[in-house]
Amino acid sequence: MYRNILIPTDGSELATRAVDKGVELAKALGAKVTAVTVTEPFHVFTGDVAMVGDTPEEWSRHAEERAQAVLHKVRTTAEHAGVPCETVHVSEDDAYEGIITAAAKAGCDMIAMASHGRGAMATMVLGSQTRKVLARTTLPVVVFR
Repeated sequence: MYRNILIPTDGSELATRAVDKGVELAKALGAKVTAVTVTEPFHVFTGDVAMVGDTPEEWSRHAEERAQAVLHKVRTTAEHAGVPCETVHVSEDDAYEGIITAAAKAGCDMIAMASHGRGAMATMVLGSQTRKVLARTTLPVVVFR
């Protein structure tokens, strides 16, 4: 039924639990997983303290290093479960757009994700990326708590 499940992650504890459950689901369905992490591109004018201290090159390098560390954990989880896994790092202002685009590019037929990301404050201020994915994708979405 489902052959390629997109699992977005930001490396948070809740996202990691969703990765575990998403990989279990893929194994049960005989599907592969495509893991994606989305990082914000460098902005010259920003309120993000990390960007203020970095050059665009440093920001990109740090974002890539963090993304690869997060994706490595997913790849390892999938390998231990015997589930094929591809990984994608996307740079996008809005995580939900990066998630939806990654799903389309990878030919995913389902998205399995956490109910929210890094922090409650970010969710309150920015809105839930999960809610935005649910509202804008045409794919089925499984949400893990």
